Amino acid sequence: MASPAQSQDQMSRFETLVIPHLDAAYNLARWMTRNTSDAEDIAQEAMLRAFRFFDTFRGEDARVWLLTIVRNTYLTWIRRHAPQQNSAEFDERLHTDIETALTPESEFIRQATSEQVRRAIEQLPTEFREVILLRELEEMSYKEIAAVTQTPLGTVMSRLSRGRSALRQLIAAERRAEVTHHV
Repeated sequence: MASPAQSQDQMSRFETLVIPHLDAAYNLARWMTRNTSDAEDIAQEAMLRAFRFFDTFRGEDARVWLLTIVRNTYLTWIRRHAPQQNSAEFDERLHTDIETALTPESEFIRQATSEQVRRAIEQLPTEFREVILLRELEEMSYKEIAAVTQTPLGTVMSRLSRGRSALRQLIAAERRAEVTHHV
């Protein structure tokens, strides 16, 4: 059993290393769940897990460690609450369209409004949404994303590519719908 001084030291380390990443934890949970209330629950549960298992933290990147816990908490939550939700189906047009693969999606997405991008991100399957959020919003490296998602680096790169392509297509479809609606 830890002495009171050791417990205080651990609490101080937790506050110094993990608490600064609480906003990132909530943001990831919010984007993954698409719901403020559920995101708060997941972020809170993840922080409790992080504190409970802080003695297993070995000094690596606390942000990566915490976001991994958030992701795992979300995956547990989704299995309990919505097992049929957020599965990515293979879409032949989406995954093999050579013309769109050669188009720079980033420029197209950059020109979209933030609201269009937000709506499009929310429509992405979980595995694409999480890597895009970790890369673009949390500015994590591919290696860090691979650590958080517990997937190989090649899978991260593939999901980013496919996710960006899907994002571009969703934004383009929304723009076409807006033009048609206004005409």
